[in-house]
Parts: sequence; structure tokens; C-alpha cells
Amino acid sequence: MSTRPWTATVLTIFPEMFPGPLGHSLAGKALARGLWRLDAVDLRDFATDRHRTVDDAPFGGGAGMVMRVDVIARAVDAVVARGAPGPLLYLSPRGERLDQAIVRELSAGPGFVALCGRFEGVDERVLEARPFRELSIGDFVLSGGELAAMVLIDACVRLLPGVVGDAASLEEESFAEGLLEYPHYTRPQEFEGRRVPEVLLSGNHARIRAWRRERALELTRRRRPDLLTAPAAAACCAAREPGAAEPPSTASLERDPP
Repeated sequence: MSTRPWTATVLTIFPEMFPGPLGHSLAGKALARGLWRLDAVDLRDFATDRHRTVDDAPFGGGAGMVMRVDVIARAVDAVVARGAPGPLLYLSPRGERLDQAIVRELSAGPGFVALCGRFEGVDERVLEARPFRELSIGDFVLSGGELAAMVLIDACVRLLPGVVGDAASLEEESFAEGLLEYPHYTRPQEFEGRRVPEVLLSGNHARIRAWRRERALELTRRRRPDLLTAPAAAACCAAREPGAAEPPSTASLERDPP
């Protein structure tokens, strides 16, 4: 069995952007401990002219520049040949919408190779010639794929064994069971007239679990009804016990905790 850590290989014209935020907090500590590996590869190293050119004007005219197919193909082939693990991913607004199911899938593998586009994007032929999967982190446009790659890497790394101290906390997060996460509270018990829901102070773990499920279901109904599948709603109902969940207080629903 291979002992190689989960590895994110990033193809970019700005390798100095990495690890960036990934060098801090949970991801940074895990990187320092060797729980995962980051390899930022400079696409300009695979250009053939003295100016290290990676882009050119688009055929057919139009604004902006397009990243060259030959440069990207050389970079991809080089990192694959030296053993970069996992699928090839291209971060693009037109890609498949990233969700927690995809994150779990990618974190369970050996890693991935992420291509970060710039300018107007990449020559379509490299996406046809190499087995790229296109992923989008949302319906908006960034200056480049580097920040999107960081988002994807962070989401995957926190699911790796040993990264999060209390692994049970991962099981109750938003999207873990198809629902948004329930509200959280801590000291003080009262703030500007808003009290912590009494059920959370009861010590009755069955009632607390049922209350949290109810709040998760309610938040999902209000904010993301598109997430409400039959299995998610059924799971919530199955956890409910007669008289277990209290009606939410007005204070707890007027606004969400930060």
C-alpha cells in the first residue's frame, strides 16, 4: 500500500500564490505535519520562447487572450509522467457545480491535478485532448482559477483523516446529510435580550438531537429548498421524537448566529 500523502498539484502562472491561505489554520498545520502535499507548478516553465509566453490572441477575433494548448499540454504531460496522482480538473465558471458530494469523492482519492485558467480561458483542444473534468465553485467569474483551486483544496483537506481534531464534527456540518447546518450557541446565555434555546441547556441529548434536526430542516426549507430530497426529510423526521423538539423562539429565528 502506498504511503504517499493526498496531493494537490496546481498548474498556474502564479505559483507564488500558493500555499497562501492554505498555509494557515487546519490546512496549514496538516501540510506541516505531512498529512497532505501541495505542488504548485509554473506553467511558464513549459513555454518555449525566451519571454515564457503562455497565451496568444484568439482565432476569430475578440477581446482578451487565450492560454495556449501546447504549453498546457506539455505541463500536464510532465506532471502526470512524474507521478502526480488523481484526476485532471479545470476550474471554470462553465464547469459542473462543486458540491460536498464531489468534495468527498475527491478527498477519498489520492489527490488531483488542478489547472488554473487565466485571461479568457484555455484553448478548448487541451480539454478535449486530455481527460479534464471541469468544476465551478459558483455562478460568478474570478480573475483566475487559483482562488477556486484553493477553495477546492481546503474543502478536501479538512476531510482527510487526522486534519480535524473532532471527526464527529464533520458529520453534522452543512450538506453532510443533505441539509444546512443547525444554529450554534455558546456563552453568554443571554445577549441583548436573546436567550439560548432552553432545550440546549436541558442536558437531554435525545431532545437536543431532535431540536437540531428540526432547525436544520427548517433552515434548509427557507434558504435552500432545492437541497430538500426525500431521504433528507425522512432522516429528519425519523430522528424526531414526540414532544422532543421545542418550537423555535422568535429570537432564534429573526437572525442567524454569526
